Amino acid sequence: MTKLELLQTYLKEQQLDAAFITTPDNVFYFSGFHSNPHERLLGVMVFQEAEPFLICPQMEVPDAVAAGWSFEVVGHLDTENAWDVVAKTMAKRQVKIATMAIEKTHLTVERLEELVARYPDAEFARLDDQINAMRVIKSEEELVKMRKAAELADYAIQVGCDAIAEGKTEMDVLNEIESAIKAKGYAMSFETMVLAGEKSASPHGTPGDRKIKRGDMILFDLGVIYEGYCSDITRTVAFGEINEAQRDIYNAVRKANEDAIAAVKPGVTAATLDQIARDVITKAGYGDYFTHRLGHGLGISVHEFPSINGANDLVLTEGMVFTIEPGVYKSDVTGVRIEDDVVVTKDGVEVLTTFTKELVIIEG
Repeated sequence: MTKLELLQTYLKEQQLDAAFITTPDNVFYFSGFHSNPHERLLGVMVFQEAEPFLICPQMEVPDAVAAGWSFEVVGHLDTENAWDVVAKTMAKRQVKIATMAIEKTHLTVERLEELVARYPDAEFARLDDQINAMRVIKSEEELVKMRKAAELADYAIQVGCDAIAEGKTEMDVLNEIESAIKAKGYAMSFETMVLAGEKSASPHGTPGDRKIKRGDMILFDLGVIYEGYCSDITRTVAFGEINEAQRDIYNAVRKANEDAIAAVKPGVTAATLDQIARDVITKAGYGDYFTHRLGHGLGISVHEFPSINGANDLVLTEGMVFTIEPGVYKSDVTGVRIEDDVVVTKDGVEVLTTFTKELVIIEG
């Protein structure tokens, strides 16, 4: 069954007349067309039996067709009300809309009001959980792309390590990484982080003109997109010799990462993985400095379902892909995070990111 056919089956089972998908990443999942429509309307309308259609800005219609969407593509001009175009196209399908599934986490109140105005008697159901359930299990075709994305992420970390030199700024190193990936024809999954010294203790810090000096630990957090699928890796390396306190934090985080990965298999819960990593870091004396969840889902989006946290009793199943990224952030010593992308296999785990987790000491 195709993804669209699976969704149509769901609509029949739930007695839903239509589903309107509006998140750009979910539009890509079902149509193969990736777009950033900005404030303009983008969506895929799916019915139980009638032909689905994709609506997008008129200027993007040729791109949607070229992406492989084989059903109707409806364009709307900036001078038109896109919702009138939706209603007109819907009318051609001659489907009575009593119930419509929407992405409640994405559709704005304003846009919902546009739908309600045109279908005042319809009930609107939540579609998000069904899409999450579909996207969370990756096909082999998707995994092939994610392996390549991870390979590119490993390469980007190596570029970063090779670029480190005394006196260079975080942005100097960051620019070398992104230039190398761009030269290969790819884009980053998110804004690259290169954080040196005390700045490594900011989990979501902003790279800047901080110059690299000996004794610094340098945190890289980056990802690369390959054919629509993201990778996400973090490594923390040393420039010159570091002190025992820095090494101690590094070793604790590495053990937390490796112990959690070793526990990944079908039947284990997300909460269990988080607890395994957290216990290691707490035992090492740094529990108060591990301030975020263990990881997150990964795929078309760099952050997607599920959340790997201590309150999530979701049971892991084969085909799930997510990150394992424990961290310790102690501003008077250093920050360390080590992040890998993993796949739940039939009887264990496959680790997609392979850059070494031995402490890399760059002499320069």
